[in-house]
Amino acid sequence: MEFKNFEGRVYEHEIPVGSRLYFGKIATLKRDIENLASRILLENGFHEIVTPYFSYHQHLSVSPTQLLRFSDHANNQVSLRADSTVDVVRIVLRRLKDTEPKRWFYIQPVFKYPSSEFHQIGAELIGETDLAISVKMAKNLFDKLGLKPHLQISHIEIPHIVCRLLNLPISIFEHGEIEKILNQKEEWLKKLAFVNSVREIDEIYSIVPDELKEPLNEIKRVAELSQCENLRIVPLYYSKMRYYDKLFFRFLSGNDILSGGGNYEIDGIKSSGFGVYVDALLENLKDKNI
Repeated sequence: MEFKNFEGRVYEHEIPVGSRLYFGKIATLKRDIENLASRILLENGFHEIVTPYFSYHQHLSVSPTQLLRFSDHANNQVSLRADSTVDVVRIVLRRLKDTEPKRWFYIQPVFKYPSSEFHQIGAELIGETDLAISVKMAKNLFDKLGLKPHLQISHIEIPHIVCRLLNLPISIFEHGEIEKILNQKEEWLKKLAFVNSVREIDEIYSIVPDELKEPLNEIKRVAELSQCENLRIVPLYYSKMRYYDKLFFRFLSGNDILSGGGNYEIDGIKSSGFGVYVDALLENLKDKNI
């Protein structure tokens, strides 16, 4: 039996490209990962929240080109959830209001155009800006899973400062156009582009503009507190998530991004948070026993 569309045959057992199917041992592994993450987060003072699949404000998180959009009963534009952070923070601040605590986590999928599905574990520390807390919790999860991913630390404010100083468009960082950065005549910028470690920050500290020194110090602090063996500092990395504005980190294993998080400000409240990408974790763990 088959169903037909304009592009050809679609068999009844097929699933859309980009969607997920887990069964048997992999499905059990997925649930084990989520249960382990839940225990870690609960032990650190988090409470769980489940938010709607539908949202009015996803354009604040990701590019509109990534959204799956349609109309609600009043013809207002609605999107399938492509990211959880903005909605979680606003629900806590506006609907739950003065409810404590301000640490919340969620285990739920997100969806992006045209038919991509991603399973995530997310955590928001509303009103807390110490990103080292998030780094340590993500690292704790990976340690318990027997993984040693590389930690990458960046600062989203640094590309903005560079653009202001040199009258450059932020698009060169958004698109990763490193050649345009290296073509600048500023020696400090060329050296900054190749910084990888705390030691190398110290080596160029005296030649970078004063505006960059505080963000570099903030990177050093998180790097030193993380106590991560596999560490790489990337000062000029720019996140595509629209709300991150200061420190930012990712845990990487090969070509997979296992986790990412950073500082942000929503509705005047400075906060921090991170996500763990379950699908990428499953790829790294499918041949292991946990």
